[in-house]
Amino acid sequence: MEIFLKTEDEILLVKRASQLVSKTLAELATIIRPGISTLQLDTLAETFIRDHGGIPILKDFPNPFGKPFPAAICTSRNAIVAHGIPSKNEIIQNGDIISVDCALSLDGYCGDSCYTFQVGNVHPRMQYLVENTKEALKRGIHSAVEGGHLQDIGNAIQKFSERKGLGIVRELTGHGLGKELHEGPQITNYGNRGEGPLLKSGLTLAIEPMLTLGNAKIGLLPDKWGVITLDGQPSAHFEHTIAIHEGQTEVLSSFDEIEKTERENH
Repeated sequence: MEIFLKTEDEILLVKRASQLVSKTLAELATIIRPGISTLQLDTLAETFIRDHGGIPILKDFPNPFGKPFPAAICTSRNAIVAHGIPSKNEIIQNGDIISVDCALSLDGYCGDSCYTFQVGNVHPRMQYLVENTKEALKRGIHSAVEGGHLQDIGNAIQKFSERKGLGIVRELTGHGLGKELHEGPQITNYGNRGEGPLLKSGLTLAIEPMLTLGNAKIGLLPDKWGVITLDGQPSAHFEHTIAIHEGQTEVLSSFDEIEKTERENH
Protein backbone atom coordinates (compact mmCIF):
# COMPACT_ATOMS: atom_id res chain seq x y z
CA MET A 1 0.00 0.00 0.00
CA GLU A 2 1.34 3.39 -0.98
CA ILE A 3 1.94 6.04 1.70
CA PHE A 4 0.42 9.48 1.00
CA LEU A 5 1.39 12.56 3.00
CA LYS A 6 -1.53 14.95 3.44
CA THR A 7 -1.74 18.72 3.18
CA GLU A 8 -3.28 20.77 6.01
CA ASP A 9 -6.52 20.97 4.02
CA GLU A 10 -6.58 17.20 3.54
CA ILE A 11 -5.94 16.59 7.25
CA LEU A 12 -8.92 18.82 7.99
CA LEU A 13 -11.09 16.71 5.66
CA VAL A 14 -9.94 13.48 7.36
CA LYS A 15 -10.74 15.14 10.70
CA ARG A 16 -14.27 16.05 9.58
CA ALA A 17 -14.87 12.47 8.44
CA SER A 18 -13.41 11.11 11.69
CA GLN A 19 -15.62 13.37 13.77
CA LEU A 20 -18.70 12.08 11.96
CA VAL A 21 -17.56 8.53 12.78
CA SER A 22 -17.26 9.58 16.43
CA LYS A 23 -20.75 11.11 16.40
CA THR A 24 -22.13 7.92 14.87
CA LEU A 25 -20.58 5.76 17.60
CA ALA A 26 -21.86 8.21 20.22
CA GLU A 27 -25.36 7.88 18.75
CA LEU A 28 -25.09 4.08 19.05
CA ALA A 29 -23.97 4.46 22.68
CA THR A 30 -27.41 5.87 23.49
CA ILE A 31 -29.22 2.66 22.45
CA ILE A 32 -26.76 -0.17 23.22
CA ARG A 33 -28.37 -2.31 25.93
CA PRO A 34 -29.45 -5.92 26.57
CA GLY A 35 -32.20 -7.07 24.20
CA ILE A 36 -31.24 -4.97 21.18
CA SER A 37 -30.05 -6.70 18.01
CA THR A 38 -26.79 -5.88 16.27
CA LEU A 39 -28.85 -5.25 13.12
CA GLN A 40 -30.67 -2.44 14.94
CA LEU A 41 -27.28 -0.85 15.64
CA ASP A 42 -26.36 -1.15 11.99
CA THR A 43 -29.64 0.38 10.78
CA LEU A 44 -29.23 3.38 13.07
CA ALA A 45 -25.58 3.83 12.07
CA GLU A 46 -26.28 3.77 8.33
CA THR A 47 -29.20 6.19 8.67
CA PHE A 48 -27.16 8.58 10.84
CA ILE A 49 -24.17 8.53 8.47
CA ARG A 50 -26.28 9.17 5.36
CA ASP A 51 -28.37 11.87 7.09
CA HIS A 52 -25.12 13.74 7.79
CA GLY A 53 -23.82 13.54 4.24
CA GLY A 54 -21.50 10.58 4.70
CA ILE A 55 -21.12 7.31 2.81
CA PRO A 56 -20.90 4.10 4.89
CA ILE A 57 -17.91 2.67 3.02
CA LEU A 58 -17.77 -0.62 4.90
CA LYS A 59 -20.98 -1.58 3.10
CA ASP A 60 -20.04 -3.71 0.05
CA PHE A 61 -16.34 -3.55 1.03
CA PRO A 62 -14.65 -6.47 -0.79
CA ASN A 63 -12.69 -9.32 0.75
CA PRO A 64 -10.42 -11.99 -0.82
CA PHE A 65 -13.26 -14.52 -0.82
CA GLY A 66 -15.49 -12.46 -3.08
CA LYS A 67 -17.97 -11.72 -0.28
CA PRO A 68 -18.71 -7.98 0.02
CA PHE A 69 -19.35 -6.84 3.59
CA PRO A 70 -23.14 -6.49 3.95
CA ALA A 71 -23.40 -3.76 6.60
CA ALA A 72 -22.39 -0.21 7.56
CA ILE A 73 -20.60 -1.22 10.78
CA CYS A 74 -18.80 -4.24 12.20
CA THR A 75 -20.33 -5.55 15.45
CA SER A 76 -17.97 -7.96 17.21
CA ARG A 77 -19.27 -9.50 20.46
CA ASN A 78 -17.19 -11.20 23.14
CA ALA A 79 -14.91 -13.75 21.41
CA ILE A 80 -15.28 -12.13 17.98
CA VAL A 81 -12.20 -9.97 17.46
CA ALA A 82 -13.24 -7.99 14.39
CA HIS A 83 -15.46 -7.82 11.29
CA GLY A 84 -18.56 -9.25 12.96
CA ILE A 85 -21.60 -8.98 10.67
CA PRO A 86 -24.72 -7.41 12.24
CA SER A 87 -27.77 -9.69 12.36
CA LYS A 88 -31.39 -9.48 13.49
CA ASN A 89 -30.80 -12.80 15.25
CA GLU A 90 -27.81 -11.61 17.27
CA ILE A 91 -29.22 -10.14 20.47
CA ILE A 92 -26.95 -8.24 22.87
CA GLN A 93 -26.96 -9.79 26.35
CA ASN A 94 -26.29 -8.43 29.81
CA GLY A 95 -22.56 -8.90 30.49
CA ASP A 96 -21.47 -8.71 26.85
CA ILE A 97 -18.69 -6.61 25.46
CA ILE A 98 -19.18 -5.51 21.87
CA SER A 99 -16.69 -3.76 19.60
CA VAL A 100 -18.32 -1.48 17.04
CA ASP A 101 -16.03 -0.51 14.16
CA CYS A 102 -17.27 2.32 11.95
CA ALA A 103 -15.73 3.83 8.82
CA LEU A 104 -17.15 6.32 6.38
CA SER A 105 -16.32 8.74 3.61
CA LEU A 106 -17.26 12.42 3.80
CA ASP A 107 -16.43 14.83 0.96
CA GLY A 108 -14.07 12.26 -0.52
CA TYR A 109 -12.01 11.52 2.62
CA CYS A 110 -12.25 8.68 5.12
CA GLY A 111 -12.59 8.42 8.88
CA ASP A 112 -12.30 5.25 10.95
CA SER A 113 -12.75 4.44 14.65
CA CYS A 114 -13.75 1.56 16.92
CA TYR A 115 -15.03 1.40 20.49
CA THR A 116 -15.66 -1.60 22.72
CA PHE A 117 -18.85 -1.13 24.74
CA GLN A 118 -19.54 -2.85 28.06
CA VAL A 119 -23.18 -3.89 28.37
CA GLY A 120 -24.78 -4.21 31.80
CA ASN A 121 -22.93 -6.16 34.49
CA VAL A 122 -19.65 -7.11 32.83
CA HIS A 123 -17.30 -9.61 34.49
CA PRO A 124 -14.30 -7.88 36.14
CA ARG A 125 -11.84 -9.77 33.89
CA MET A 126 -13.62 -8.45 30.82
CA GLN A 127 -13.63 -4.94 32.30
CA TYR A 128 -9.87 -5.34 32.80
CA LEU A 129 -9.47 -6.32 29.14
CA VAL A 130 -11.53 -3.39 27.85
CA GLU A 131 -9.91 -0.75 30.04
CA ASN A 132 -6.38 -1.91 29.22
CA THR A 133 -7.05 -2.18 25.48
CA LYS A 134 -8.19 1.45 25.56
CA GLU A 135 -5.02 2.34 27.49
CA ALA A 136 -2.89 0.41 24.97
CA LEU A 137 -4.34 2.63 22.23
CA LYS A 138 -3.29 5.72 24.23
CA ARG A 139 0.24 4.32 24.58
CA GLY A 140 0.44 3.71 20.83
CA ILE A 141 -0.78 7.23 20.02
CA HIS A 142 1.70 8.74 22.49
CA SER A 143 4.51 7.00 20.56
CA ALA A 144 3.34 8.27 17.15
CA VAL A 145 5.54 11.36 16.96
CA GLU A 146 7.26 13.11 14.07
CA GLY A 147 10.84 11.92 13.78
CA GLY A 148 10.08 8.59 15.42
CA HIS A 149 9.71 5.27 13.62
CA LEU A 150 6.59 3.35 12.65
CA GLN A 151 7.34 0.36 14.87
CA ASP A 152 7.59 2.66 17.90
CA ILE A 153 3.76 2.58 17.87
CA GLY A 154 3.50 -1.20 17.90
CA ASN A 155 6.33 -1.50 20.41
CA ALA A 156 4.49 0.74 22.90
CA ILE A 157 1.28 -1.28 22.47
CA GLN A 158 3.15 -4.59 22.77
CA LYS A 159 5.13 -3.69 25.88
CA PHE A 160 2.05 -2.41 27.71
CA SER A 161 -0.20 -5.32 26.64
CA GLU A 162 2.31 -8.00 27.57
CA ARG A 163 2.91 -6.35 30.93
CA LYS A 164 -0.86 -6.60 31.55
CA GLY A 165 -0.91 -10.27 30.51
CA LEU A 166 -3.08 -9.73 27.44
CA GLY A 167 -2.79 -11.45 24.06
CA ILE A 168 -2.02 -9.36 20.97
CA VAL A 169 -3.78 -10.25 17.72
CA ARG A 170 -0.94 -10.01 15.21
CA GLU A 171 -2.75 -10.81 11.98
CA LEU A 172 -4.90 -7.64 12.03
CA THR A 173 -3.32 -4.20 11.84
CA GLY A 174 -3.87 -0.48 11.73
CA HIS A 175 -3.28 1.49 8.56
CA GLY A 176 -2.92 4.82 6.85
CA LEU A 177 -6.08 6.39 5.46
CA GLY A 178 -7.16 9.35 3.36
CA LYS A 179 -9.07 9.18 0.09
CA GLU A 180 -8.96 5.40 0.57
CA LEU A 181 -9.87 3.61 3.77
CA HIS A 182 -6.74 1.47 3.68
CA GLU A 183 -3.55 3.23 2.63
CA GLY A 184 0.04 2.62 3.69
CA PRO A 185 1.65 2.20 6.08
CA GLN A 186 0.46 -0.96 7.80
CA ILE A 187 0.66 -0.50 11.57
CA THR A 188 1.26 -3.66 13.60
CA ASN A 189 0.42 -3.83 17.30
CA TYR A 190 3.90 -5.16 18.06
CA GLY A 191 7.38 -4.22 16.88
CA ASN A 192 10.89 -3.07 17.68
CA ARG A 193 11.47 0.51 18.73
CA GLY A 194 13.50 2.49 16.18
CA GLU A 195 12.53 0.26 13.23
CA GLY A 196 10.29 0.89 10.24
CA PRO A 197 9.70 4.02 8.13
CA LEU A 198 10.21 7.47 9.65
CA LEU A 199 7.06 9.14 10.97
CA LYS A 200 6.62 12.37 9.03
CA SER A 201 4.35 15.39 9.11
CA GLY A 202 1.34 14.79 6.87
CA LEU A 203 0.68 11.19 7.91
CA THR A 204 -2.89 10.25 8.80
CA LEU A 205 -3.05 6.92 10.60
CA ALA A 206 -5.64 4.58 12.11
CA ILE A 207 -4.13 2.91 15.18
CA GLU A 208 -6.14 -0.04 16.48
CA PRO A 209 -4.96 -2.55 19.10
CA MET A 210 -6.98 -5.77 19.32
CA LEU A 211 -6.23 -7.62 22.55
CA THR A 212 -7.52 -10.83 24.13
CA LEU A 213 -7.76 -12.47 27.54
CA GLY A 214 -6.40 -15.67 25.97
CA ASN A 215 -3.56 -16.59 23.66
CA ALA A 216 -4.70 -14.49 20.65
CA LYS A 217 -4.82 -17.34 18.15
CA ILE A 218 -7.65 -16.59 15.73
CA GLY A 219 -9.86 -18.24 13.14
CA LEU A 220 -12.34 -17.17 10.47
CA LEU A 221 -16.07 -17.68 10.90
CA PRO A 222 -18.01 -19.51 8.15
CA ASP A 223 -19.34 -16.15 6.87
CA LYS A 224 -15.73 -15.45 5.72
CA TRP A 225 -15.69 -12.13 7.59
CA GLY A 226 -15.87 -12.54 11.35
CA VAL A 227 -12.55 -13.21 13.10
CA ILE A 228 -12.85 -15.15 16.36
CA THR A 229 -10.49 -16.26 19.13
CA LEU A 230 -9.89 -20.00 18.88
CA ASP A 231 -9.97 -20.45 22.65
CA GLY A 232 -13.31 -18.61 22.96
CA GLN A 233 -11.81 -15.96 25.24
CA PRO A 234 -13.12 -12.39 24.82
CA SER A 235 -11.40 -9.74 22.74
CA ALA A 236 -11.51 -5.92 22.81
CA HIS A 237 -10.72 -3.41 20.06
CA PHE A 238 -10.22 0.34 20.18
CA GLU A 239 -9.25 2.58 17.27
CA HIS A 240 -8.53 6.26 16.70
CA THR A 241 -7.60 8.15 13.56
CA ILE A 242 -4.68 10.51 14.16
CA ALA A 243 -2.62 13.01 12.16
CA ILE A 244 1.00 14.04 12.51
CA HIS A 245 1.48 17.64 11.45
CA GLU A 246 3.57 20.66 12.38
CA GLY A 247 5.49 18.56 14.87
CA GLN A 248 2.31 17.63 16.75
CA THR A 249 0.19 14.50 16.99
CA GLU A 250 -3.54 15.21 16.86
CA VAL A 251 -6.27 12.66 17.58
CA LEU A 252 -8.89 13.34 14.90
CA SER A 253 -11.61 11.01 16.21
CA SER A 254 -13.01 11.22 19.75
CA PHE A 255 -14.47 9.02 22.49
CA ASP A 256 -15.67 12.00 24.58
CA GLU A 257 -19.38 11.79 23.74
CA ILE A 258 -19.42 7.99 24.04
CA GLU A 259 -17.81 8.16 27.48
CA LYS A 260 -20.23 10.90 28.55
CA THR A 261 -23.19 8.67 27.59
CA GLU A 262 -21.64 5.71 29.41
CA ARG A 263 -21.24 7.78 32.59
CA GLU A 264 -24.86 8.93 32.38
CA ASN A 265 -26.08 5.34 31.97
CA HIS A 266 -24.29 4.02 35.06
